[in-house]
Amino acid sequence: MELFGLWRAGLWLGRAMSWCVLEPRPPGKRWLSRVAGLGNPGLPGTRHSVGMAVLGQLAGRLRVAESWARDRRCAADLALAWLGDAQLALLRPWGLMNVNGRSVARATELFGLTAEEVCLVHDELHKPLGKLALKLGGSARGRSGVRSCISCLDSNMMPRLRVGIGRPTHPDTVRGYVLGYFAPAEQELLPPLLSATDLLLDHVRERSQRPSSSP
Repeated sequence: MELFGLWRAGLWLGRAMSWCVLEPRPPGKRWLSRVAGLGNPGLPGTRHSVGMAVLGQLAGRLRVAESWARDRRCAADLALAWLGDAQLALLRPWGLMNVNGRSVARATELFGLTAEEVCLVHDELHKPLGKLALKLGGSARGRSGVRSCISCLDSNMMPRLRVGIGRPTHPDTVRGYVLGYFAPAEQELLPPLLSATDLLLDHVRERSQRPSSSP
């Protein structure tokens, strides 16, 4: 399915869902990690929202694509996937990119996670379209969504999956570029989004082999 079509279907589902609340940490279970897709909910299919598109792909891989629930407490859509005896929480903030950190921090508190247990997925101007890189903490490097998360979590230790969207030739066109839609030719290069879900799941599985610090 084309990226815009994927997003359009996701928005329709989001509008059709009833309001509900997900209860954190069921008895006898533990939260393994949480993945937050950063982007602008009102701008589906744009380069700046590619992190949310990856999250949609991940939800499909984990068979929870129809399980998104709207949670007022963290102002986000949430979906939970089981990985053995632990759960992976997927988060789609409702706010714009530069305030995504509020939802991420609130959900982190609700689920009793640390910053290191939160993985951010976002677009990356400094990498060619479709190229992927997993960064383990560090500065925001100019990314407004990451900067918001660092500020709200008071930590820069979050792993980040950076999805390359390429960079325009002229610096003064960057804003219009990131808020623009993928061209048809670019959409043909987007299948690496599936590889992004593989990279994310590999990271989560590697974390699952570490001793749990949860009570």
